[in-house]
Amino acid sequence: MGTAAIQGQLWSASPQDWAEITEPLMRPAHQAAVDALSPLTGLSVLDAGCGSGQLLRLAAADGARVSGLDASAALLGVARGLLPGADLRTGDIGELPYDDSGFDAVTAFNAIQYAADPKTAVAELARVTRPGGRVLIGVWAEPERCETEVLFARLRQLAPPPPGTAAPLAVSAPGVVEKLLAAAGLELASGGEASCPFRYPDLVTAWRSLSAAGPVQRVIQLAGVEATRAVCDEVHGQYRLPDGTIRQDNVFRYVIARKPG
Repeated sequence: MGTAAIQGQLWSASPQDWAEITEPLMRPAHQAAVDALSPLTGLSVLDAGCGSGQLLRLAAADGARVSGLDASAALLGVARGLLPGADLRTGDIGELPYDDSGFDAVTAFNAIQYAADPKTAVAELARVTRPGGRVLIGVWAEPERCETEVLFARLRQLAPPPPGTAAPLAVSAPGVVEKLLAAAGLELASGGEASCPFRYPDLVTAWRSLSAAGPVQRVIQLAGVEATRAVCDEVHGQYRLPDGTIRQDNVFRYVIARKPG
C-alpha cells in the first residue's frame, strides 16, 4: 500500500457504496472545513483525495471553482456525475499534476496518511497553493475519540499489515499534521473539529459501508471476505442500539495553514 496505483485499486471496489453510504457520514467534518475557509466565492479550490466529491460539492455551493484529484478512477467516475464541468483527475497526491501556485485553497481530507510519504504529499499541497493561499488537512482525531478505531484495531489483529502499510489513523496523533505543514514552509493559522457519528440501519449496511474503504479491502485481500465480514459484524454488534441501529461516535479534525507571500 501507499502508491497511487495500489490505493486506486483498493478504493475502487464499491464506489457507489462509498458515495451513498460512507462519505455522507463525514459531511459534518467536510462542511466544517468549508465553513472555515468561507467565503470561497470566485476562489479556486483543489481537493486532493477527493473521493466521490462531497467536499468539492460543498465548496462549489459556497461559490468556489473546484478541481479534484484521486487515486481511484471509479470514485472519480461518481464525482464526475455529481460535478459536471469540474476538473477531476486521476493521480498521486505525492506528485500532483498541477503547476506551481495554481490554487487559492487546497484541501486534503482523510488522504495524506495513504501517501507513500506524507511529508512529500504535504509539500506538494503547498507547492500548488498560491502565495497567501491556504492549505487545509483533515484527519481522524485521536483513537480514543474515534470508536471506529476499535474495528480497525480488530482488523489489524485479523490481518497484520505489512511494515509501512498506511492506516486510517496513521497521522492522527496530536502535532503530526501541524509538523508536516510547518515542514512544508506553511504558517499555521487555525483549526477545528466536528463530530461525525457513523450510523447504520443494520449490519448489512454497515458492512457495505466499511468494505468500500481501501484499508478494509486490503484486509479482505489478506484474510478473505468471510473472516473480515465476521469481525465487522461482531464489532458493529457491540454498538447496536435498542432500536437495532448501529452507532459509532467519531471525531474528525482539520488544520489550516497559510502559504507565506
